[in-house]
Amino acid sequence: MPEYQYRIITPDGKEKKGTMEAKSVEQLTGTLKGQGNVIISVGEASAMSRDLNINLGAAVKARDFSIFCHQLVSILGAGVSIIHALEMMKDATENKTLKTALGGVHDDVSKGEAMALAMRKRKKVFPEMLCNMVEAGEASGSLEVAFTRMAVQFEKEDRLKKSIKKATIYPMVLVVLMLGMLFLMLMWVIPTFMGMFEDLDTELTGFTLVILNMSNFVSENWIFLIVGVIGAIIGIRVYSKTDGGKRFFGTLALKLPVLGPLQTKTACARLGRTLSTLLGAGIPLVDAVEITGRSMDNHHYKNAMIDTRDQIMRGRTLSQPLKSSGLFPVMVTHMVGIGEETGNIEDMLENIANYYEDDVQTATDAMMAMLEPAIIVVMAIAVGAMVIAILQPMMQLYEAIG
Repeated sequence: MPEYQYRIITPDGKEKKGTMEAKSVEQLTGTLKGQGNVIISVGEASAMSRDLNINLGAAVKARDFSIFCHQLVSILGAGVSIIHALEMMKDATENKTLKTALGGVHDDVSKGEAMALAMRKRKKVFPEMLCNMVEAGEASGSLEVAFTRMAVQFEKEDRLKKSIKKATIYPMVLVVLMLGMLFLMLMWVIPTFMGMFEDLDTELTGFTLVILNMSNFVSENWIFLIVGVIGAIIGIRVYSKTDGGKRFFGTLALKLPVLGPLQTKTACARLGRTLSTLLGAGIPLVDAVEITGRSMDNHHYKNAMIDTRDQIMRGRTLSQPLKSSGLFPVMVTHMVGIGEETGNIEDMLENIANYYEDDVQTATDAMMAMLEPAIIVVMAIAVGAMVIAILQPMMQLYEAIG
C-alpha cells in the first residue's frame, strides 16, 4: 500500500506529524477523523520523509525489546491496566524510536483498539513475531504469558547475535588494523629509510627492492587504491542485496571452514527457539514456520523454511521437508520427528534451541581462540618482513664501514 504523510491536531489539542500506509488519501483521512483528529494536511510521502521516518532515532535492538517485555510483565502482574502500563513504559523507555512507537500504541489502545493491531500499524518498529504473540495473548486472555515468552525469545536472540558479531567483527577489526599499519609503513616509513640508503649509495638486496617497489607503487597510487577498495565494498554490498548475491554469499558462508558450521548451528538455534515460542502461544504451524523463515539470515535457510511451509500445507509433517532440504543436522530432524510422534514438539524444539545456543557460544569461543593468535602471527610476519628489508642494507653498510 502507498504511504502518506499527515499533519493533524489531536483530540487533546496537540499538533502531530507522521506517516501511515493506506489505500488512498480518502481512507487515511477517514481513519484520522474517526479518531477525533482535526486534519491540517494529508499527502503522499516523499522519499525523504520515508527515509526520515525509518531512520530517526536509534534502532530498536533485541535487548531493548527484551527489557520492554520483562518490565511490562512486571507492571501487568502488579494489577496495572494495559493502558496505564503502556504509558509507564513509554515514559521509562530510553530508545527514542521505541518511545515514539509506544506513544502511538498507547493512544490507539486508549481509543479501544486491540494492542496487536496498534503494533502492526508500526511494523517498522515492532517485529511481526511480537505482533502475532500479542494477538494470540489477547485472544486467549494470557497477555502476560505472551510477553514473558517474548522476553525470553528476545533475550536469547540478543545473546545469539552478540556471539555471531563477536565471531565475525573482532577478526575483521584486527585485519583492518593490520592492513592500515602496513599501508602506513609502505607510505611513510619505508620511503624514509630507503631515501637514506640511496644517499649513501648502498647496494640494496633483492628482497629489499621488492619491498621498495611495493612502497613506490602504494605511494604513487594510494588514491586509486583507496577509491578501488571503497568501490569494491559498495559493489559487494549492492550485489549482496540482489537475489544472485544472496545465493552466492549464502553458499559461500556455508562452505567456509569455520563460519560454515557456525551458520548451521545458528540456524538450528533460531529454528528451535522461534518455533517453540510461536507454537507455545498457539500460533498455527504454517504461520509459525513462515515467521521463522523470515528470521533466518542465510538465503538458503530462508528458502528451506518457505519450502517447508508449502509442503506442510500439502499435508507433510515438519520433519520431512527439514530432512529433505539437506541443510539441517540429522539430530535436529530426528528430534523434531520424535516430538511429532509423541505430541511433545514444543519441548523438543526448545531442547534443540538450548543445545545449539550453547554450541554457538562454544564454537564462537573456540574460533576466537584460534583466529586471534593466527592474525597476530600474520601481522608479526608482515611487519617483520618490512623490518628485515630495512635492516639488511643497514647491516651491509655497517660491514662495509667495518
